Amino acid sequence: MNIPTIPTPRLNDQALDQLFRQARSFSNWQNRPVDPTLIEELYDLLKFGPTSANTSPARFLFLSSDEAKNRLVSILPEGNQEKARTAPVVAIVAYDLEFYEQLGKLMPHRDMKPAFVGNSARISHTATQSGTLQGAYLLLAARALGLDCGPMLGDLEKIDNEFFPGTSWRSNFVCALGYGDRTQLGPRLPRLNFAEAVKTL
Repeated sequence: MNIPTIPTPRLNDQALDQLFRQARSFSNWQNRPVDPTLIEELYDLLKFGPTSANTSPARFLFLSSDEAKNRLVSILPEGNQEKARTAPVVAIVAYDLEFYEQLGKLMPHRDMKPAFVGNSARISHTATQSGTLQGAYLLLAARALGLDCGPMLGDLEKIDNEFFPGTSWRSNFVCALGYGDRTQLGPRLPRLNFAEAVKTL
């Protein structure tokens, strides 16, 4: 018996604006805290995004105390320091080079661990590629929950030495989270149009 498939409904314009069209990258923040329960809700959304073989290599360190944020601010480029210092929460988006140790749980129907053990090139590629995907899911999940984002780069070696010494975690990028101050935004920068960025075959 064939059961008809119900198409997934399209998001309305308000949702698309919130996730993409009106969303901005923020450097200035309202003086408004982020409820700690929202961080757990944020992770519980982003974790459902797909990754290669369900490896889920991303790891997240959320900094909310002044002490923790100051440790990060001191090693960020000058242009990013105030953005991170004044944000209610700053996430260090990282990945675990030993992600394969969790594959018995994440891929229980197939033994994928031997495909990674000892294969440093495959480990690195999977960790960075899928870990970056999960970092993008973090931005979208945050926006879906009403938070604003300020993604930024930094000296990853310094971040690793400060926050992940002696571990298998490696930083990927940093993302400030909170409620952005739209009064401080400048004009939106241009984007490439369809013809400039897309080919179809």
